[in-house]
Amino acid sequence: MLLAAFALAAAFDLGSLLAGWHLGHVIAKPLLMPLLVAHVIARGGAPRLLVAALLFGWGGDLALLFDADAAFLIGMGSFAAGHVCYLVLFGRRRTRPALAAVYALALLSTVTLLWGDLPAELRIPVAGYSVLLTAMAYRSSALGWRTGLGGALFLLSDTLIATGVAEWPQLPRPDFWIMATYLAAQYLLAAEPVAPVQAYGMEAVHGTTTP
Repeated sequence: MLLAAFALAAAFDLGSLLAGWHLGHVIAKPLLMPLLVAHVIARGGAPRLLVAALLFGWGGDLALLFDADAAFLIGMGSFAAGHVCYLVLFGRRRTRPALAAVYALALLSTVTLLWGDLPAELRIPVAGYSVLLTAMAYRSSALGWRTGLGGALFLLSDTLIATGVAEWPQLPRPDFWIMATYLAAQYLLAAEPVAPVQAYGMEAVHGTTTP
Protein backbone atom coordinates (compact mmCIF):
# COMPACT_ATOMS: atom_id res chain seq x y z
CA MET A 1 0.00 0.00 0.00
CA LEU A 2 2.75 2.46 0.95
CA LEU A 3 4.81 1.47 -2.08
CA ALA A 4 1.75 2.13 -4.26
CA ALA A 5 1.38 5.54 -2.62
CA PHE A 6 5.05 6.27 -3.38
CA ALA A 7 4.55 5.21 -7.00
CA LEU A 8 1.45 7.39 -7.28
CA ALA A 9 3.23 10.42 -5.81
CA ALA A 10 6.19 9.81 -8.13
CA ALA A 11 3.90 9.60 -11.16
CA PHE A 12 2.15 12.82 -10.09
CA ASP A 13 5.48 14.59 -9.63
CA LEU A 14 6.91 13.43 -12.95
CA GLY A 15 3.68 14.24 -14.75
CA SER A 16 3.74 17.74 -13.25
CA LEU A 17 7.29 18.25 -14.48
CA LEU A 18 6.39 17.07 -17.97
CA ALA A 19 3.42 19.43 -18.01
CA GLY A 20 5.48 22.34 -16.68
CA TRP A 21 3.19 22.59 -13.62
CA HIS A 22 5.59 23.79 -10.92
CA LEU A 23 2.99 23.81 -8.16
CA GLY A 24 2.34 20.11 -8.70
CA HIS A 25 6.04 19.42 -8.28
CA VAL A 26 6.16 21.53 -5.11
CA ILE A 27 3.22 19.56 -3.70
CA ALA A 28 4.47 16.08 -4.64
CA LYS A 29 8.22 16.27 -4.07
CA PRO A 30 8.12 16.61 -0.25
CA LEU A 31 5.95 13.46 -0.05
CA LEU A 32 8.25 11.13 -1.98
CA MET A 33 11.01 10.14 0.44
CA PRO A 34 8.74 9.99 3.52
CA LEU A 35 6.52 7.53 1.65
CA LEU A 36 9.52 5.44 0.64
CA VAL A 37 10.81 5.52 4.23
CA ALA A 38 7.39 4.44 5.51
CA HIS A 39 7.40 1.55 3.03
CA VAL A 40 10.90 0.46 4.09
CA ILE A 41 9.94 0.54 7.78
CA ALA A 42 6.62 -1.24 7.22
CA ARG A 43 8.37 -4.01 5.32
CA GLY A 44 10.23 -4.85 8.53
CA GLY A 45 13.87 -5.02 9.58
CA ALA A 46 14.86 -1.72 7.99
CA PRO A 47 18.47 -0.78 8.81
CA ARG A 48 18.66 2.57 10.55
CA LEU A 49 21.37 3.66 8.13
CA LEU A 50 19.03 3.07 5.19
CA VAL A 51 16.28 5.11 6.82
CA ALA A 52 18.80 7.86 7.60
CA ALA A 53 20.09 7.89 4.00
CA LEU A 54 16.56 8.32 2.66
CA LEU A 55 15.74 11.04 5.18
CA PHE A 56 18.90 12.95 4.27
CA GLY A 57 17.72 12.62 0.65
CA TRP A 58 14.43 14.15 1.75
CA GLY A 59 16.31 17.05 3.29
CA GLY A 60 18.12 17.57 0.00
CA ASP A 61 14.83 17.42 -1.88
CA LEU A 62 13.32 20.15 0.27
CA ALA A 63 16.38 22.40 -0.01
CA LEU A 64 16.47 22.15 -3.80
CA LEU A 65 12.91 23.43 -4.02
CA PHE A 66 14.42 26.87 -3.36
CA ASP A 67 16.33 28.63 -6.13
CA ALA A 68 19.30 30.03 -4.22
CA ASP A 69 22.99 29.21 -3.94
CA ALA A 70 22.69 28.70 -0.17
CA ALA A 71 19.83 26.25 -0.65
CA PHE A 72 21.85 24.38 -3.28
CA LEU A 73 24.78 23.99 -0.88
CA ILE A 74 22.50 22.89 1.96
CA GLY A 75 20.83 20.36 -0.33
CA MET A 76 24.19 19.05 -1.53
CA GLY A 77 25.34 18.70 2.08
CA SER A 78 22.23 16.75 3.00
CA PHE A 79 22.65 14.39 0.06
CA ALA A 80 26.33 13.99 0.96
CA ALA A 81 25.34 12.86 4.46
CA GLY A 82 22.99 10.35 2.85
CA HIS A 83 25.83 8.99 0.72
CA VAL A 84 27.94 8.50 3.84
CA CYS A 85 25.09 6.47 5.34
CA TYR A 86 24.90 4.34 2.20
CA LEU A 87 28.68 3.80 2.18
CA VAL A 88 28.67 2.57 5.77
CA LEU A 89 25.60 0.45 5.06
CA PHE A 90 27.22 -1.26 2.07
CA GLY A 91 30.22 -2.34 4.15
CA ARG A 92 33.44 -3.66 2.64
CA ARG A 93 32.12 -6.39 0.42
CA ARG A 94 34.31 -7.01 -2.61
CA THR A 95 33.61 -5.27 -5.90
CA ARG A 96 35.17 -5.64 -9.34
CA PRO A 97 38.41 -3.65 -9.84
CA ALA A 98 37.51 -2.96 -13.47
CA LEU A 99 34.38 -1.17 -12.30
CA ALA A 100 36.49 1.00 -10.00
CA ALA A 101 38.51 2.11 -13.03
CA VAL A 102 35.33 2.98 -14.94
CA TYR A 103 33.96 5.08 -12.09
CA ALA A 104 37.33 6.77 -11.51
CA LEU A 105 37.51 7.72 -15.18
CA ALA A 106 33.93 9.02 -15.10
CA LEU A 107 34.72 11.11 -12.01
CA LEU A 108 37.88 12.65 -13.41
CA SER A 109 36.31 13.35 -16.80
CA THR A 110 33.18 14.94 -15.38
CA VAL A 111 34.93 17.16 -12.86
CA THR A 112 37.54 18.24 -15.42
CA LEU A 113 34.96 19.11 -18.05
CA LEU A 114 32.63 20.92 -15.66
CA TRP A 115 35.26 22.79 -13.67
CA GLY A 116 35.65 25.86 -15.87
CA ASP A 117 31.90 26.31 -16.34
CA LEU A 118 30.88 26.03 -12.68
CA PRO A 119 30.58 29.19 -10.55
CA ALA A 120 33.89 29.67 -8.74
CA GLU A 121 32.33 29.32 -5.30
CA LEU A 122 30.80 25.93 -6.19
CA ARG A 123 33.82 24.25 -7.79
CA ILE A 124 35.39 22.80 -4.66
CA PRO A 125 32.09 21.75 -3.03
CA VAL A 126 30.90 20.09 -6.25
CA ALA A 127 34.23 18.29 -6.72
CA GLY A 128 34.20 17.01 -3.15
CA TYR A 129 30.59 15.92 -3.42
CA SER A 130 31.34 14.18 -6.72
CA VAL A 131 34.05 12.06 -5.07
CA LEU A 132 31.63 10.94 -2.35
CA LEU A 133 28.80 10.30 -4.81
CA THR A 134 31.02 8.27 -7.12
CA ALA A 135 32.32 6.20 -4.20
CA MET A 136 28.73 5.44 -3.18
CA ALA A 137 27.77 4.48 -6.73
CA TYR A 138 30.78 2.17 -7.01
CA ARG A 139 30.24 0.51 -3.62
CA SER A 140 26.54 -0.05 -4.33
CA SER A 141 27.49 -2.61 -6.97
CA ALA A 142 28.72 -4.93 -4.20
CA LEU A 143 25.12 -5.78 -3.35
CA GLY A 144 24.12 -6.90 -6.85
CA TRP A 145 23.27 -5.40 -10.21
CA ARG A 146 19.95 -3.83 -9.12
CA THR A 147 21.49 -1.92 -6.23
CA GLY A 148 24.46 -1.09 -8.46
CA LEU A 149 22.05 0.30 -11.03
CA GLY A 150 20.53 2.46 -8.28
CA GLY A 151 23.94 3.90 -7.47
CA ALA A 152 24.68 4.54 -11.15
CA LEU A 153 21.34 6.29 -11.64
CA PHE A 154 21.99 8.50 -8.62
CA LEU A 155 25.30 9.49 -10.19
CA LEU A 156 23.56 10.22 -13.49
CA SER A 157 20.84 12.29 -11.83
CA ASP A 158 23.31 14.48 -9.97
CA THR A 159 25.50 14.83 -13.04
CA LEU A 160 22.46 16.22 -14.88
CA ILE A 161 22.02 18.75 -12.07
CA ALA A 162 25.69 19.74 -12.30
CA THR A 163 25.50 20.27 -16.05
CA GLY A 164 22.53 22.56 -15.47
CA VAL A 165 24.46 24.56 -12.88
CA ALA A 166 27.32 24.80 -15.40
CA GLU A 167 24.77 26.04 -17.97
CA TRP A 168 25.49 23.29 -20.46
CA PRO A 169 22.86 22.48 -23.12
CA GLN A 170 20.06 20.47 -21.54
CA LEU A 171 17.55 17.85 -22.63
CA PRO A 172 13.94 19.02 -22.99
CA ARG A 173 12.31 19.14 -19.55
CA PRO A 174 15.60 18.57 -17.69
CA ASP A 175 13.92 18.48 -14.28
CA PHE A 176 11.87 15.49 -15.42
CA TRP A 177 14.99 13.48 -16.27
CA ILE A 178 16.69 14.51 -13.04
CA MET A 179 13.75 13.38 -10.92
CA ALA A 180 13.06 10.22 -12.94
CA THR A 181 16.62 8.96 -12.50
CA TYR A 182 16.74 10.09 -8.86
CA LEU A 183 13.50 8.36 -7.88
CA ALA A 184 14.53 5.16 -9.63
CA ALA A 185 17.89 5.36 -7.85
CA GLN A 186 16.46 5.78 -4.37
CA TYR A 187 13.92 3.02 -4.91
CA LEU A 188 16.55 0.55 -6.12
CA LEU A 189 18.95 1.45 -3.31
CA ALA A 190 16.18 1.03 -0.74
CA ALA A 191 14.36 -1.98 -2.12
CA GLU A 192 16.76 -4.13 -4.15
CA PRO A 193 17.79 -6.56 -2.86
CA VAL A 194 16.21 -6.48 0.61
CA ALA A 195 18.10 -9.30 2.33
CA PRO A 196 21.72 -8.21 1.55
CA VAL A 197 20.98 -4.61 2.49
CA GLN A 198 19.55 -5.73 5.83
CA ALA A 199 22.50 -8.01 6.50
CA TYR A 200 25.07 -5.33 5.76
CA GLY A 201 23.06 -2.81 7.70
CA MET A 202 23.46 -4.98 10.83
CA GLU A 203 27.17 -5.40 10.10
CA ALA A 204 27.57 -1.66 9.73
CA VAL A 205 25.80 -1.06 13.04
CA HIS A 206 27.98 -3.59 14.88
CA GLY A 207 31.19 -2.62 13.05
CA THR A 208 31.84 -6.02 11.42
CA THR A 209 32.06 -7.21 7.82
CA THR A 210 31.82 -10.47 5.95
CA PRO A 211 34.82 -11.67 3.88
